[in-house]
Amino acid sequence: MIRLCVVTGSRAEYGLLTPLIRNIMKDQDLKLQLLVTGTHLDTRFGLDYQEMEQDGIVIDEMVEMNLASDTSYGICKSMGLELIGISGAYERLNPHMILLLGDRYEIFTAASAAVICKIPIAHIHGGELTQGAYDDCMRHGITKMSYLHFTSTEEYRKRVIQLGESPDRVFNVGALGIEQIKGLSLLSKEELEQSLHTALPSPLSLVTYHPATLDPFSAKNQFQPLLDALDSFPELFTVFTGSNADTGGNQVNEMAISYTRKHPERAVYISSLGSLRYLSLMSVSRLVIGNSSSGILEAPAFHVPTVDIGLRQLGRIKPESVISCGTSAENIGHAISQAMNLDLKNHTFKNPYDCPGTSQKIITCIKEAFRTGIHLEKEFYDIDWRL
Repeated sequence: MIRLCVVTGSRAEYGLLTPLIRNIMKDQDLKLQLLVTGTHLDTRFGLDYQEMEQDGIVIDEMVEMNLASDTSYGICKSMGLELIGISGAYERLNPHMILLLGDRYEIFTAASAAVICKIPIAHIHGGELTQGAYDDCMRHGITKMSYLHFTSTEEYRKRVIQLGESPDRVFNVGALGIEQIKGLSLLSKEELEQSLHTALPSPLSLVTYHPATLDPFSAKNQFQPLLDALDSFPELFTVFTGSNADTGGNQVNEMAISYTRKHPERAVYISSLGSLRYLSLMSVSRLVIGNSSSGILEAPAFHVPTVDIGLRQLGRIKPESVISCGTSAENIGHAISQAMNLDLKNHTFKNPYDCPGTSQKIITCIKEAFRTGIHLEKEFYDIDWRL
């Protein structure tokens, strides 16, 4: 039996992994080992590891990171603590393979430990670009440390190969987030209001904003224009979700909380919605605003328009339902107006991330790799540029 260790460090990434985790649990040839770290174990982010336990998923290891500080030094220190803790967890679990998704520093640290411990890595969502955040280089670094690669589009598959990975170990399987949406029984608007203990008037906007970590401006200066733009739409009720644990994330959260206190009639802040409530809220929203990948990957599946702000997601393939804009209040306001005038519910458009059976394709490829043999000493694949 193949011991497959899934590492998760954030609520968003766990939500994407959920269908894959459940399919691993059902497979007789695989044994799931779940290792939880990052914001899952932090009270400021809702201790959402409890959601996993409520889902009936057993957590095998918890690795604390101490994310109290979101300064550059504080994050580096947290990565060091994770490296110590996760290497010990790997020794106890003795997995055959580590399964990682994404590009965050928690996942980069998990990959680094796996390389030193000589454990092969399967990586999901490689080859993508997010030029406004340091996640971009983290993602490519994880790619070079990984053995198997599962990309969400063919273009991303080609980019992983361009990074020197052999084509026979790189698979375009689509996005897990789309599979997750198709398998969920979403909450109605009334059920959401009961769960959140708040009314959700229409039109409704969902705001998820994270610091663009390579932007020379502070998180405050990045986020303030969005708040200014929202003031021009008093008819729009806004639900702010908590920012992530990147540099400046606390500042964004504090500003969102302050804004909702000043405008309780048209805004509410919820630090952690959890996957089901987040996607349910997205499905009933008039538009999604911010710079989260969820506005690019998941919102189009609901035919909900997205206002994508700034450079954080620059380089990602964007469905036509996504409106990209600059960072000034004027730019953001214009994009919100465009999005509110879009009627996508009866409009057919291709979602480049939609590929049926994503999680089962990943499992099949992993099992086949073990059947044919895994060799950690990878050769660098050189592209024939004459082609």
